[in-house]
Amino acid sequence: MSESLRNFPRQPHMLMYAIRSIVAMLLRGWMRIYHRLRIDGRSSLPATGSYILVCNHTSHLDTLCMLCSVPLRQIHRTFPAAAADYFFSSLPRSAISAILINALPFDRKVKGAESLTVCTELLKNEGNVLIIFPEGTRTTTGEMGRFRSGIGRLVVGTGLAVVPCYLDGGTKAWPKGKAFPRPRKLSLRIGKPKNYSHLDKSSESVIAICEDLQDAVAELGKADNDDL
Repeated sequence: MSESLRNFPRQPHMLMYAIRSIVAMLLRGWMRIYHRLRIDGRSSLPATGSYILVCNHTSHLDTLCMLCSVPLRQIHRTFPAAAADYFFSSLPRSAISAILINALPFDRKVKGAESLTVCTELLKNEGNVLIIFPEGTRTTTGEMGRFRSGIGRLVVGTGLAVVPCYLDGGTKAWPKGKAFPRPRKLSLRIGKPKNYSHLDKSSESVIAICEDLQDAVAELGKADNDDL
């Protein structure tokens, strides 16, 4: 069963869809009440086509906040890239990741190139959304780390829209190493989509994309949050 849940792409399953839809609605209520989640910039999300959401990585709440940002009708076509060695390491984690979160297992240690190929194929289908945290791991200090090359290799020379996002408050709400989240306020800011179809598929272009997206996410983090 664990191996079946880890396989991707998954076959459509109406019971799984029903469970995920119910959980998505409950999740949005919980995030709004317990964490007072505020989302700014939803109008920047592309209305058509497939696209990628990139965000800083502060805690396990990041994925939940990102899922709350997309329209509920797209929840079954939104796929957070999740570390296979952690989120698909056991049957309970695999069930939560595959059924409730709709996560795409990403092998960040051994089969990174194959995982990027799976992401590429996923985004070829109109209307799919991929969520990526380019830092690769959660921060322990609150400072944003360097964006890894995977996101650059995925979008260089393509027409894919890449939407930068910044989550504020995640480190305090659910620090790395803590078992349960705290009732801290969260704010998600969504920026304008970016496109890198004009760049050639070179290592220099990949580096430039990573730096540009990192700067865009960091800039969203500088937004005025006095009233948050």
